[in-house]
This record gives sequence, structure tokens and C-alpha cells, in this order.
Amino acid sequence: MEFEPIKTNKVYEQVIQQIKEMIYRGDIRRGDKLPSERVLKKQLSVSRASIREAFSALEMIGLIESRPGEGTFIKEVADKNLLEPLSLALLLEDDVAGELLELRRVLEVDCVRLAAERRNQEDINTLEEIVNKMEIRTGFEEDSINLDRDFHYTIARTSKNNVLYYVMTSIMAAMDFHIKHTRTKLVSRPDTMNKFTAQHRRIFSAIKKEDPEQSMQEMKSHLEFVEQLINREIEG
Repeated sequence: MEFEPIKTNKVYEQVIQQIKEMIYRGDIRRGDKLPSERVLKKQLSVSRASIREAFSALEMIGLIESRPGEGTFIKEVADKNLLEPLSLALLLEDDVAGELLELRRVLEVDCVRLAAERRNQEDINTLEEIVNKMEIRTGFEEDSINLDRDFHYTIARTSKNNVLYYVMTSIMAAMDFHIKHTRTKLVSRPDTMNKFTAQHRRIFSAIKKEDPEQSMQEMKSHLEFVEQLINREIEG
């Protein structure tokens, strides 16, 4: 593991870039310990303050972790904070609700396929509990919104694909922000919520039966229905 001296005004960014490149090349792997600040200061020809600034940024996004008395390590397990910048970027964008809905459909249709193939009994129990609560709490706006979110997050977790789950949570967090008022309007309508609940029940049933094709079709129909309603509210 050999670093190169840095000559630039944005020193900490260059420290980060070298660490990223080493990860891409496979020189640094999950769980590896990074050199100490003293060693990096000498190899990179930069101040300890710049190294600390770089480490602070990398720790904030979940790439590294500091262990008191041991040193600084590349994280063993991916952290959802690695995608926090994506979530923040989407929050700052204007007029992206429609694009987020399109992306959500692309991801969730395939996500539910994986869930149907990989689900276990615990996943089934969790999804069934959520759907049962949905049916009981139809008409209660806040409960309906939270249960809907839990249902889709649980499907993402059931896919057993952590990257997909983290991307989904980033997208849905941004969507919650952009369509907050529209969503509240929708869940306040009993006829709409009854349809939502029935659609979730059909998605769950297809997952329970381990039927990927039916799961995909039910999810696609549900999301297309949601898109039509939200787009109508946005445009109207």
C-alpha cells in the first residue's frame, strides 16, 4: 500500500481520491486498516489536518470507521449513508417527482421479483402483518402512509440485495419529500385507499406463493395506478 505525494489546493479531496482509486484497484479491501495519520502525512506530504478532514468526510458517508485504540478501517459492511448524497441531491432538485416515479417503477418491479424468489417465512410474516394493519387502519392518513412505506421497504429488504435496498430507500425518501402533500390528499380518499390496500394484498399473495411473474405484474399495476393519480394531482 503506497501513496503518492499531493500537490493541490484541495488537499483533502485528493486524499479521498487516492483512497477511492486504491479501493477500485483492489489495493484496499473491506476490513483493511488504513495507515496512521503520521504515516499518511509522510507519504502524501500533507498536513494531519488535511488527513483528518478527508477521514471525517469518508466516515460521514459510511466508507470508513474509526476504532478507538485500533485505528481507521474500511468498513466491513456497506453503510446506507454511502447513498446519503444521492438522497440529498434528489431533495434539492426541482420538478423530479415524475422522474422519481418512473425510476421507482423500474427498480421495484424487479425488486419484487427477487423478493418472491428469495423470501423466507419471517419475511412473509412481516409483510402479512403490515397488510393486515393496512386493512384495519384504512382511513387513518398517517398510519396508511407509514404502513405503505413499511411494505415497500420490507419488499426491498426481502430481495436480499443490500445495494438495491439502499438505492430504494434513497429514492423513496426523496419521493416522500416531493409528493408529501399530494400523497396526503390521496390517502384521505376512502375509495383510493381501499384500492391501494387491495393492491398491496395481491402483491403480498403473489410473493407468498413464490410467483415472481405475478408479483411483478401486481407491482407494476399498483405503481402505474399510483403514478396516474399523483401525476393527475401534480398537473391539476
